Amino acid sequence: MLAVLRTSRNPSDHDHGGPEAFDIYEDNEEDSNQVSKTYSGFVKRKRLFIIVGVLLLVLCVIIAAQSGPIDISFVDVIRSIFTFDMNGVGGVVWNIRMVRIVGALFAGAGLAVAGVVMQCILRNPLASPFTLGISSAAAFGASFAIIFLGAGSSMTSLVSINNPYVTTVCAFLFSLLATGAILLLTKITKVSAETMILAGVAISVMFSAGLSFMQYIATDSQLGNIVAWTFGDLGKATWSWNALILLVLLPVAFYFFYKRWDYNALDAGEDTAKGLGVNTERERIVGMVLTSVLAAFIVSFFGIIAFIGLLGPHIARMIIGSDHRYLIPLSIILGAIILIIADGVGQVILYPAVIPVGIITSMLGGPLFIYLLIRRYRK
Repeated sequence: MLAVLRTSRNPSDHDHGGPEAFDIYEDNEEDSNQVSKTYSGFVKRKRLFIIVGVLLLVLCVIIAAQSGPIDISFVDVIRSIFTFDMNGVGGVVWNIRMVRIVGALFAGAGLAVAGVVMQCILRNPLASPFTLGISSAAAFGASFAIIFLGAGSSMTSLVSINNPYVTTVCAFLFSLLATGAILLLTKITKVSAETMILAGVAISVMFSAGLSFMQYIATDSQLGNIVAWTFGDLGKATWSWNALILLVLLPVAFYFFYKRWDYNALDAGEDTAKGLGVNTERERIVGMVLTSVLAAFIVSFFGIIAFIGLLGPHIARMIIGSDHRYLIPLSIILGAIILIIADGVGQVILYPAVIPVGIITSMLGGPLFIYLLIRRYRK
């Protein structure tokens, strides 16, 4: 608490012509209490936003589960979801609609939390896992499986493969290959945010060139399969795939939340973070590896889904600021909400045709993100 110096004339000093008296007294207790109340108000408001976000997410899940060609009442949907009833209309809710909704929830949450951490450790508001070339590497891996392993067609001249996981495994392995290449490049040079971004751009360009080559040599059917995979489609969701994504998402998200104070220190600057005892080099590498693995799982299952890793964190940052104690959970919630809504729009906009969610997020996400950037930097 700060002390305040007060100058006064004691009457006895004045009467005797004595010097001015200086009284030192504590005057900031009231101000300190006011600051404490203001801070508590900010914290309560941020927690309230998170609670409202959770309620909105639940509402989006219920509305999405009600939407479809088979008319199911709102009450029946709620009863089926919260009682896990899989008989009658409950079977439609859980086996057809909820599997896709849960896939959107996990994918949106994973891409959003990966985006918010990547923007912190790279100190770049436009950073996301895709900046490191993960999407391009996954697309190249999927194309490799479709053309050379026959994963996208029933038969090739050399091998017949009916395993639906071949494309997914190849996409995931090439995503990890891109991550390893970036780590190697940054280790050879110097581990810094700028180095990682530049290495990611270089890797992305190389895999994009490889993808173009794959499309050039592909047959008509293979080319159609490659293009369809790159759209990003939640219709591929199954409960086993959702479980695998959750198995990766939970520990990674918990680790990021555990390191929330370190990320707050990194936001204050490299020197400040080191002064507070944060091993910035290690946190940057670990954060990049974990975000890359999480994004690789999601992209390899569902294809390329753009802008979720940018929109979720930026909207959350505008609502509650850059404190990662609240930014991380709200980004997860908003990422899930955005992807569920985008998938719902894709199912109804040209009904009965279903537009892949990757197209919807690109169409809506691009203009919205430009608007958010203009609004943010104008302020």
